[in-house]
Amino acid sequence: MIRWWALWLALPFLQGCSAIKLGYQQLPTLSYWWLDSALSFNDAQSDRAKEALANVYRWHRGQELATYSDLLQRVSELSQNNLQASQVCSVWSDVQGLMDRSVRVAAAQAVPVVQMLGPRQLSHLARHLDRKNEDWDKEWLQGNASERLERRVEKTLERYRSFYGDLNLTQIALVKTQVSQSAWTPEWGRQERLRREQDLLSVLRQSSQGRANATQTETNLLAVWQRAWTPAQESDRAITAQMSKQACDNLAQLHNTTTAEQRQRAARRMRAYEQDLRDLLRP
Repeated sequence: MIRWWALWLALPFLQGCSAIKLGYQQLPTLSYWWLDSALSFNDAQSDRAKEALANVYRWHRGQELATYSDLLQRVSELSQNNLQASQVCSVWSDVQGLMDRSVRVAAAQAVPVVQMLGPRQLSHLARHLDRKNEDWDKEWLQGNASERLERRVEKTLERYRSFYGDLNLTQIALVKTQVSQSAWTPEWGRQERLRREQDLLSVLRQSSQGRANATQTETNLLAVWQRAWTPAQESDRAITAQMSKQACDNLAQLHNTTTAEQRQRAARRMRAYEQDLRDLLRP
């Protein structure tokens, strides 16, 4: 249930400029399809889910797009110079603030849908998550340690290339070193994935079929989101904090090796995203 919220939040990072306008306009429909595949709504639940998604969409388009556009403009400007890790973390902090606002609105809209869920939907969701976990295991846990590391390196390089274009050998070597030193491991990632899923399922069971009132249900949903970012175990919180620091450090380090051409390419991508969002703001 939480994942559909992320669809509203990942907007600026869609690949391809026209994909933003096209994808954003279709978000209510795409989000509904994803939710229905995960929960298998009945007719009444379907109507409430569509209504909730439409309400979130109207709010997000009216209240948040301008802020996203301004943030993209800021990132475009930052990309033309060397970066400090603190600047990267500052941008990420702003993104988290946007995500938190969206989740609060989405949680309030999700309450009536969650309260209507029954055992059939929750069993369907559990099976859906199991299938997704099997796919995740195939992608990240198959093979020996060297093979798994290589897949992680390739995924990271793919993301960087989508903004900077081709990377030189020195940059590729830097990325390999960064990934190899990451606090994240596939084993820990799977553990966290399962923890979050079980937390979500537990909260949905507690809140479904009228077991909790609207206020408590909304509070429960927000707590799932907060626990996703702040694990209960101190050791897991330490890993999460280390990962955040490494992410800021790594991006700043790589960016500071980029050429003028690579920076211009990244800035063009950001400006194109920004323009797409501003186009969506027009009446």
